[in-house]
Amino acid sequence: MSRSLHTSARDAWLSLTPEPERELPASVAMLRAAGPATAEAVESERARVERLVVRARSRAWLEYMREVVDLIDNSKDTEDPEVERARAVALEVVRNHHGLLLGLPGRAADNTADERERLDAAAGRQTANGGQS
Repeated sequence: MSRSLHTSARDAWLSLTPEPERELPASVAMLRAAGPATAEAVESERARVERLVVRARSRAWLEYMREVVDLIDNSKDTEDPEVERARAVALEVVRNHHGLLLGLPGRAADNTADERERLDAAAGRQTANGGQS
């Protein structure tokens, strides 16, 4: 007999967290520092992301993702190539995450529509400036 895992609208967002959990801590720590991040800063960011996921509160998770979008916007004029790479990683991960929200039940996709627009605009600027999107 096969068993299937049922995911409710309330916790469906948890299926989207593995890539951000893996990819964002180092990039976000660097964006926060506007330059090279210390190992402690990366570990602190990793622990924060882990707490958000373990506590399973979508509102807190989406607030964190909104902070990352703000960091992406605020770092658009950087000339530091390492920060540019961190920004590109964060941009790709959060754009993918927010795009996947469109397929989940609940209101998360509606609640992040403005952020998707900001991310799309940032990706357009990055591509126009010769970066990766």
